[in-house]
Amino acid sequence: MSDAMVATRASGERGTAQQVDVAVVGAGFAGLYLLHRLRKAGLSAVALEEAGDVGGTWYWNRYPGARCDIQTIDYSYTFDPELETAWTWSEKYATQPEILRYLGFVADRYDLRRDIRFKTKVTEARWDEKAERWLITTSNGAPVSCRHYIMATGCLSAPKPPEIEGVKDFKGEVYFTGRWPHDGVDLKGKRVAVIGTGSSAIQSIPLIAERAAHLTVFQRTPNFALPAHNGPAPADRMSLLQGDRAAYREQARQSMAGVPYPQQTVVSWQLSDAERRERFERAWAAGDLVHILTQLWADQAVDVDGNKIVQDLIREKIRAAVKDPETAAALMPDDHPFGAKRPCLDTNYYATYNRPNVTLVNLRQEPIKAITANGITTAKRNIDIDVIVFATGFDAMTGAIRAVHPITGRGGKSLTDVWAHGPQSYLGLTVEGFPNFFMITGPGSPSVLSNMAVSIEQHVDWVVDRLAALRDAGFTTMEPTETAQAGWARHMADCSMVTLHRLANTWYTGANVPGKVQGLMPYTGGVGPYRSICDEVVSRGMLGFKLTGPGGAQCNDGEVVRLQPDVRLVLNLLTSLNLPPIETMGAEGARAFVNEFNKGRPAGRPIGDIVDGTLPVADGTLPYRVYKPATPGPHPVVVYFHGGGWVLGDEQSDEPFCRDMVRRTGMMFVSVGYRHAPEHRFPTAAEDGYAATRWIAEHATDLGGKAGPVLVAGWSAGGNVAAVTCQLARDRGGPEIAGQLLICPVTDCSFDRPSYNDNATGYFLTRGLMYWFWDLYCSPADRPDPRVSPLRGKVAGLPPAFVTTCEFDPLRDEGVAYAEAMAAAGVPVEQLKAHGHFHSSFTMVDVVITGAPGRVQMAEALRRFAGLPPKVSRDEHSQGQVSPGHRIAAAAS
Repeated sequence: MSDAMVATRASGERGTAQQVDVAVVGAGFAGLYLLHRLRKAGLSAVALEEAGDVGGTWYWNRYPGARCDIQTIDYSYTFDPELETAWTWSEKYATQPEILRYLGFVADRYDLRRDIRFKTKVTEARWDEKAERWLITTSNGAPVSCRHYIMATGCLSAPKPPEIEGVKDFKGEVYFTGRWPHDGVDLKGKRVAVIGTGSSAIQSIPLIAERAAHLTVFQRTPNFALPAHNGPAPADRMSLLQGDRAAYREQARQSMAGVPYPQQTVVSWQLSDAERRERFERAWAAGDLVHILTQLWADQAVDVDGNKIVQDLIREKIRAAVKDPETAAALMPDDHPFGAKRPCLDTNYYATYNRPNVTLVNLRQEPIKAITANGITTAKRNIDIDVIVFATGFDAMTGAIRAVHPITGRGGKSLTDVWAHGPQSYLGLTVEGFPNFFMITGPGSPSVLSNMAVSIEQHVDWVVDRLAALRDAGFTTMEPTETAQAGWARHMADCSMVTLHRLANTWYTGANVPGKVQGLMPYTGGVGPYRSICDEVVSRGMLGFKLTGPGGAQCNDGEVVRLQPDVRLVLNLLTSLNLPPIETMGAEGARAFVNEFNKGRPAGRPIGDIVDGTLPVADGTLPYRVYKPATPGPHPVVVYFHGGGWVLGDEQSDEPFCRDMVRRTGMMFVSVGYRHAPEHRFPTAAEDGYAATRWIAEHATDLGGKAGPVLVAGWSAGGNVAAVTCQLARDRGGPEIAGQLLICPVTDCSFDRPSYNDNATGYFLTRGLMYWFWDLYCSPADRPDPRVSPLRGKVAGLPPAFVTTCEFDPLRDEGVAYAEAMAAAGVPVEQLKAHGHFHSSFTMVDVVITGAPGRVQMAEALRRFAGLPPKVSRDEHSQGQVSPGHRIAAAAS
């Protein structure tokens, strides 16, 4: 339908409509950059802004002390180098007035106001399926007809109303930090109440206390606050920026948080108390939120123990700053990990509670009963108040989108109804059923967990580039598929299990809004990885989108990310290193490669004693390493066989996994260094495994273990040795084995199962590498022997089994087949089919955090097999990320 016909229809329905290619809601950071980019792309646009001028959240949030909490050299536009040099920030953390002046400067520099309709609120938006346009009704002026509709409303722009009885009865003044009067508020000599202790309260309370006769702070949940140490921009950061501005900005775009800090490599348990304290004090003195959130140690955001160290150090600071012990205790958060809620930057916040005119009311001990005409009544007292300041936060992420107006998509779908059980999106940018509808930093994108300036620019660039490409290709609509959107929801859920955000009730999850469906709304996988995913969608032919136009339609259905987020990072890293295939190194070269990387790999968390020894087998001895729990013994014994294709590895190469399992099971692991091919071909590994198990069972008490049945466990080729050992023990009269844990085991010599083809390359353990392992270990004639292909042996009468397989593993199907065969033969079998994981996931303890829940299940199974009660794991995600060198070592072992 032509624009003229659309205009005629709109005119008949609602009056003459303004015709544009794109309508944008909002004129803050995102809206302004959108107008600039759309204009450069040759697309006509109008921005609809409820406020009287540009600025977005910085237009409305004018409360005392309002500042950004990302250094302003980073919280700035980067799309134009000339703009960067044309503006100089006066402080490390600019105030609201300066940020507002900056956005006005940008609007003037690019003449953006001419495309903005101020004091205009959208009251309805409806998709016209025949016209393939959005029809938008406004509170002020003509309606708008547009091809594309973009929400640039911000994540924190819909204030949350108070939830306390009697607000309307109060006779004094009432203010909201998120809607502070533009001409200011005179609080001198007044009795002021501040309700809430989030970011806006923490910034404003010190300044309000200086003016008020008395300030009473009502706190329900304390938050972590850090000193901003505001002043000039730090010389070291300025030097980095000015030394190579382009590199600095690119590092920010590829970083995890949108600020160019390197990823930490050392984990907390590798550091002494003194080293940890020194790192913390340096970060505390830096006054940089991103620094203290990312630069202490690598596991601080993913590990409960590593995070607790930070919490305790901050509590020390609070205790030192606040003179009254009871007040200090009330100000110390104890219900969430540090960083799981947005920490705040402050200036003299804790010291303010030492003032004689400041009182803290702990609402957990004395909740507010009602607001009266003259004050606030708690469960313990009546407090006379002249002014109430609500610092109760926002309906974050989704509130700003849904509160602007009803949005009706294809087939009369209401966005409110579609999001009734939580926001659904693809990439945080689009929503299925709402063609040509886009969100900037919407739910499902990094948004509030990132430097918003970097994320906004990435979103705007991606959207505008797609609109231009859509136009140039002759398409008129763009919409995500159900499959893609559901896949993104799964990926979001996978990502949420990596960090500690899952352990906090916060506005990140919607927990601050009564009745709101809770779920982690921002993308936790990082800014750089998110950018690469968006780029991958494009490079794979707009994967997950259906496009339509006069010339036809295109639908490239699918999921852009199927791997676990940390697995994806590891595999991308491996690819970027361009390592030669292991099978091209020869056996000695491959062993040297693995050993070299293992030298720098963290051994794992502290446990009890570790003892090395040797045990006798036919024609020689085998080395072993005993891993003992820190608790008093004796403990049940697990005989463990390492991975490595019968060619690589030794009794130490899976040490992180053994340590982790010892901690989780409370059992003793004995890792056996069985002999390797090609020097010792089939059936040496199988016979070594059986002989070692028999010897360990006979000498369990000598090793410090518990007499009685042992258990066996193994990964990869070690899983093969463990499975074969169980069959040989059954057939040769012992030893008695109480259970078997088989992790991604080799169970058959057939290469024709789908998993061999589906995962032939790209997941480190390739089909070619498995061919090489098999050729070195076993001749084709011997391969059907059950001592190397246990699936071809008798599987009845075996001990109970727990079999773990990974989705992206050539060995997946034969592991499943072995589990199913045992179950069919009456063997008690449990299976873990690990979604999104690859062959090395569960032994990469120091890297693949999402493998922790699987290891918990494995540990619980071993305890059941040993007749032990369940052991509650306090932290199912107990390992941090490490350096690239560590990652490669873990993957190679």
